Formats: sequence, structure tokens, C-alpha cells
Amino acid sequence: MPDKVTISVDAMGGDRAPDVVLDGVADALAADADLSVILCGPADVVEPFAARYERCTAHPAAEVIGMAEHPANAVRKKKDSSIVVGCRLVREGAAQGFFSAGSTGACLAAGTLVMGRVKGVARPALATVIPSPVRPVVMSDIGANADCKPEYLVQFGQMASIYAERIVGIDAPRAALLNIGEEDEKGSQFAQEAHRLLREGLPNFAGNAEGGDVLAATYDVIVTDGFTGNVCLKAIEGTSKVLFGAVKDVMTSTPAAKLGALAVKGGLRRLKEQVSPDTYGGAPILGVKGALLVGHGSSSPLAVRNGVLTAARIVRQDVAGTIARTVSGGAGRARKEVGRHGA
Repeated sequence: MPDKVTISVDAMGGDRAPDVVLDGVADALAADADLSVILCGPADVVEPFAARYERCTAHPAAEVIGMAEHPANAVRKKKDSSIVVGCRLVREGAAQGFFSAGSTGACLAAGTLVMGRVKGVARPALATVIPSPVRPVVMSDIGANADCKPEYLVQFGQMASIYAERIVGIDAPRAALLNIGEEDEKGSQFAQEAHRLLREGLPNFAGNAEGGDVLAATYDVIVTDGFTGNVCLKAIEGTSKVLFGAVKDVMTSTPAAKLGALAVKGGLRRLKEQVSPDTYGGAPILGVKGALLVGHGSSSPLAVRNGVLTAARIVRQDVAGTIARTVSGGAGRARKEVGRHGA
């Protein structure tokens, strides 16, 4: 794939847009000399910014899709929204990828309806990199498909394994099905059938994973339905937030504790950075034509920067093309693609 990549960016996505988005885009442009950005949003926001940056082009979009709007309905009705316009630029070839910290549902709907699904993909899936203190773990699906058929999970595993290797840099990733026990026969009828299909159709499948295996990074890829994956992810995020808050309270509770905190402050900062979701900048929607990365609503400038850069890396590593070849070739093709480095 060519080094030069163009990413369309939703200037109005996120709780603190557009300021945080603009700062992140500026940092991304500074970090990657072969990156160009098409900034989508109100003219009075995107045009002055683009005028200051040689590799940034403004593409005015008069509408914004709010977090509370029905995703599919909003995408169909708001044709001139920053999310729809950004995805349309990918479909038309003006950009190769899209980043937004806006509504995840709207990005999923626009990715599917506007950018289009990769041929052979039954359902695009939302993946994420779990920021384990041991090593990164890719989980998919985390919310795009609450109701699944067992066969969908085979493709979720294929796509997540490709992402784990090409983008996260995990050699020969081992995949597992999130279940209530490690034995093959454990779980609901859905889980047992998914296990059977994964065993047959995913060459790097290593069996069942329990909840405790996720942060322990026992496996590199965790495969699950969107309902279970979302609950698991939110539980991890909530637990992490509470624990870091509790540690901070303890370490500032007394003068002696504050003195001790100074000794471990550097280590705690490194740990917090290690488990920060800002590292990759967002969650990829796998199975659509092109790169589509969705940042958290509370994204910082660092998260936006990394999200835009990750979207560019997805393009350069031809993740969508690899997914297309994998799903069209079945298990044999998957065996060749998972384990093949770089593009």
C-alpha cells in the first residue's frame, strides 16, 4: 500500500469537540509527514483550521449527529452530517479511512450503509484493544451486534486476529471464545455451537477463555458476541476507574501516605499510561470497506492524534483487503493470512 494516506476526520465528534479534535489532528499531521486529513464539519470550524495546515483540506458539513439520536435514522436523514460526509469521502475514494469520536452507533450505521461491507462479511464488528498491564488483548465484538448467530463469531475471530497481528503487532495471535468455563462443553447452546464452528473455521483458535483470562492476557484475541463483549469491556473500564480512584484516595489520606506516594508516583504514572485506552485512539469497525476508527466520547487530543494515526496504519497494512481475502477463502485462506506480516 502507498505510504501517503488521506483520512477524513469528524471535527464535531466527542464531548469536547471541536477544540480537542483540532488539537489532535494538528498533532497527527506533525507526527506523520505522509498523512493528509480532510476535516469535516461546519465551515467556520474547518476552513480556518485547514488554511493553517498544508496537508489539511476543509470539507464543510452543515449537520451534526448527536449522541442521543437513533443512529440508523440519523444517518439516513442527515446526509450532510460530518459523520456521513466523512464516510462518503471514503466510499468515493477521496479518503481511505475515517476517524470520529462521535456516536459509535452512527459510525457503525454510516460505515455499513455508506462505506459498505466487505464482500462476504455477514456483520461488521466493533473491536477494541484491552489495555492489559500484561500485554495488549484484542476483543471483538464489543457492541455492534448484540444479537448474533454462532457463525458470526468465526468472522469476528478472523477479523480481530488480522487486526491483532497487523496493527497491534502480535505475532501468531491465539484466539479464544469468552465463556463461563474453559472446558469445550461449557456454556449455553449458543456458546457450544460457536465453539464448534471456531474450532473448525479459525486456525488460531485455542479454546474457551473465562472472564479472568481477559486482563491476564492468557489469550491474544477474545471472541464474543456484542452484548457480552460490551458488558465485559464496561466492567473492566469501571473497575479500573474505581481502583485508580481508590489508590489515589489512600495515597493522599495522611501525611505519611503522601510521603510514600512520592516514592511510587513514577511507577503508578507508567502503569496508568500502560493501561490507557488513548494508546490506540479508538475502536476499529472491522468488515467495512476502508478504515473506520471510533474514538471515545471523552477523547483527549492524544487519543484523537493516535486514532487518526491508527486509521492511517489500518490503511497502510491493508486490513480491509486482508479481511476480504480471508472471508472469501474460508479456513484455508485464514490460515495463510493470520501469520503473514505487514503489507
